[in-house]
Amino acid sequence: MTIELIAEPLNMSVGSVFTIMTEDLKKKKLCARFVPHILTTEQKEHRIASSEDLIAAADEDPNFLKTIVTGDESWCLEYDPETKRQSSEWTSPGKGRPMKVRASKSKTKTMLLVFFDSRGIIHHEFLQQGSTVTGAFYKDVLHRLLKRMRREGPWYVDLQSSTSQDNVATKRYQST
Repeated sequence: MTIELIAEPLNMSVGSVFTIMTEDLKKKKLCARFVPHILTTEQKEHRIASSEDLIAAADEDPNFLKTIVTGDESWCLEYDPETKRQSSEWTSPGKGRPMKVRASKSKTKTMLLVFFDSRGIIHHEFLQQGSTVTGAFYKDVLHRLLKRMRREGPWYVDLQSSTSQDNVATKRYQST
């Protein structure tokens, strides 16, 4: 709602309404933050229950948090152009501004899948160009992750470690 829409039915000036809103009521107008999706009540309750379980497990075992392995995916551009500020240069007095060709972001991108724990990255791989993440593909990635964990050391002997992925809704495949 705008200041104008508030002022009109109250028969007040825009300036007066603005002063009341900002100084008297201490209100600020903020832009909405975009989120990938809105959670349902059931999803929120599930997250709360999962969080409570994790807190209880961490309270019981001080090393529990070190056993958690999490994963994420990210699109990586082939190149990311330098910003105008990043390409600024020191120049002598009287010299003109340096020229820079306006570059656009790369259209070529690939997906990076990365898994890590409290010690750092355990496993990463790039999705081949033109491929998509399917249940079978993700299952193969998890098998390679487990093989890597077994090779890494004794802290992965118990492979009942918790795993978490950032975009869980996209990974509800029947084959996994």
